[in-house]
Amino acid sequence: MSLKEQFGRDVLLTGWGHSRFGKLVDDTLETLIVQVATEALAHAGIDASQVDEIFVGQFNSALTPLAFPSSLALQTDAGLRHVPATRVENACASGSAAVQQGVKSILAGTARTVLVIGAEKMTHAPADLVGSALLGADYDMAGMPSTTGFTGLFATVARAYATRYGAIGDVLGSIAAKNHRNGVANPYAQLRKDLGEEFCQTVSDRNPMVAEPLRRTDCSPVSDGAAAMVLTTEPYRSGTAATAPVRLAGFGQANDFLPAARRDPTEFASTRVSFERAMTMAGVGLDDLDFVEVHDCFTIAELIMYEVIGLTERGQGRRAIEEGWAYVGGRLPINVSGGLKAKGHPVGATGVSQHVISAMQLTGTAGEMQLPVARRAAVQNMGGVGVANYVSVLEAV
Repeated sequence: MSLKEQFGRDVLLTGWGHSRFGKLVDDTLETLIVQVATEALAHAGIDASQVDEIFVGQFNSALTPLAFPSSLALQTDAGLRHVPATRVENACASGSAAVQQGVKSILAGTARTVLVIGAEKMTHAPADLVGSALLGADYDMAGMPSTTGFTGLFATVARAYATRYGAIGDVLGSIAAKNHRNGVANPYAQLRKDLGEEFCQTVSDRNPMVAEPLRRTDCSPVSDGAAAMVLTTEPYRSGTAATAPVRLAGFGQANDFLPAARRDPTEFASTRVSFERAMTMAGVGLDDLDFVEVHDCFTIAELIMYEVIGLTERGQGRRAIEEGWAYVGGRLPINVSGGLKAKGHPVGATGVSQHVISAMQLTGTAGEMQLPVARRAAVQNMGGVGVANYVSVLEAV
């Protein structure tokens, strides 16, 4: 049963905007939000007065003094005054959480057109503040001193994976190199440099070990950035949009226990459930997808996602790299955008960005990133170590 069959209406992405990701010293949270919201409305071919509701995904967690950003969206256009606007937070999945809130408003019939924004300012903050803020998304480490931050948590996952399935070897470096190579073609990416496998697989002064076995190149960078999109349904989409729309074919969400002791560190069980829910709603299988954007906050996360989505069996994630399946031109390209690893990870923006970049692919407007065949895609975004999980299935119209 498709989303439309289940709910009686389509949900369409009709416009989007995307800032560059990186250290954006001349931008504030406000300017980033205004930039991408302006772009999204123009792309959708609508006036601000046609927006019924706004959702802003932002993690914040003391990274900026202003912790109340929802009405910053109204700075985009005076026509947005009095429109309901809500900040949505679910750790690193805050962007996709905002997307799904917008979807549910449309399906509930309380909104016809929704503006979704994801944004984060991080690079101005000292490293210790960023680290402690991000650890606020972990039950066991929140408020605790740490020299490795979230890298340490995913390093624990990597070590548990190696204990269960055998040595990981050079595969993490290969994943990093793949995503850096993909990121070269992404004009929005923070790290647009092909570093090569040897560099990514080797510990050096320029690529130090952060938390065994994760090197610097295994970690997504601290980033500023924003992305926005317009959601609507027939017959409310504009005939003057810049491109054809993209259809949301299915979506899923699943949350897991917050204490690490109640989760298998290598299973990412709720991530799998969210993926299955989205795929079931869309009525498609893995072979029906042309590409997937996954949440590669660390390379070990991407490795495990190969298994979670069913590209390989459990413990065999390395095959997706060794057999070339995850590369552009392979069976199922993963993170054609460069992923969080190269594109960057401004926390609240990430989930929205994944949707926007996928929409570009599905409308043939991804520029140098464009795949020759892009008809259907999945987006996977998570908060914490597989705690808050969101998946969308998108398709060309």
